[in-house]
Amino acid sequence: VVLAGTFAVLAVLPLVFLTEIGFVVAFGVLLDTFIVRSILVPALVLDIGPKVWWPSRLAREDGSAPPRGGDEASSGPEVVRQPQSVG
Repeated sequence: VVLAGTFAVLAVLPLVFLTEIGFVVAFGVLLDTFIVRSILVPALVLDIGPKVWWPSRLAREDGSAPPRGGDEASSGPEVVRQPQSVG
């Protein structure tokens, strides 16, 4: 809303092209804020369902994910190092 107000200030300037730009941008910001992000995006998520999370791990039905940091053949046992006190 603050961003839309900032651009709406351009609408009160005496230059016609700045007035038009200010009005259009302020209207676009308000439209995006109140219509697209609050109504359209949740409606699309509801319509698309679980496929909205594609290609992430959440899209997999079994919940399994590939290992991080490389392929399975190169991953060896993890080495856990204990902190040592100095002094």
